[in-house]
Amino acid sequence: MKVIIAENYQDASKKAADIMEKIIREKPTCTIGLATGSSPVGMYQELSRRCKEEGLDFSKIHSVNLDEYVGLEPTHNQSYRYFMDSNLFDHINIDKANTYVAKGIGDVEENLKEFNEVLDKADIEIQVLGVGPDGHLGFNEPGPVLFDGAHKEILDETTIDANARFFASRDEVPRYAVTMGMGNIMRAKALLMIINGNKVDAATKLLMNDTIDPMCPATFMRLHRDATVVLEKKLALEIGYIKE
Repeated sequence: MKVIIAENYQDASKKAADIMEKIIREKPTCTIGLATGSSPVGMYQELSRRCKEEGLDFSKIHSVNLDEYVGLEPTHNQSYRYFMDSNLFDHINIDKANTYVAKGIGDVEENLKEFNEVLDKADIEIQVLGVGPDGHLGFNEPGPVLFDGAHKEILDETTIDANARFFASRDEVPRYAVTMGMGNIMRAKALLMIINGNKVDAATKLLMNDTIDPMCPATFMRLHRDATVVLEKKLALEIGYIKE
C-alpha cells in the first residue's frame, strides 16, 4: 500500500486528481468507481477545472458509484445522484448515460439486482474511496462479517450522527443504504483513498496496525495489490505515521 503525504486538503485533492488524470488520459474509455462525502469534493473540483481549462476528456469515461441512500429521490439534495451531478458530472464533459448511481427508491431487491448486474459487467480501473470515522467503506459498516456483493445495509448510529449535519435534523437521515460490497471494492484494479478530517481511529487502524479487521473495513485496503492512500500531513503527525 502506497501512502502519499499531502500538506493540506487542497494539496491532497491535487495529488489525488493527478492519479485520476493519469488513468483517464491513458485509458480514456475506462470505468472509474466514484465516492461521495466531503473527502473527494476537492478532487472533483480540481478534475472539473482540468476538464475545462486543460482538456481532460471524460467524454468516453464510464462511472459507477459506491452507494446510495434508501428512500431518497435522485432529485433530493442529499441523494448521492444529486451529489455527483452537482459536484462533478455537471462540470465535466461526461455523458450522464454512462454514469451509474444505484436507485434509492422503488423495490430495494430489484434495485440491488440491477446494481449487482452493473457491477458484474463493470471492469473498474480505479475505485475512489473516503473512509468513515469508524472505518466504514461505502456503507460497509463495521461488524463481524462483511458482504461480497452489493447489498442493503443498516446504517450504524455513528454514521447517522456523522451525516446528520447534512440534513435539517437527525431524524431525516435515512436508516438504510444500498452499497457495493467489499468484494466489489476489492476487485477494482486500483484503489485510491483520501483521508482528511477527524479520522484518527480509522487512519490509525489502517496505517499503524498490521491486522485486517472487519470491525474496521478500511483495513482491507492492506490486501489490495495497488492501493494508494492520500493522507493530510496534520493527520499523519497526529497518528504518529510521520514525525516533525
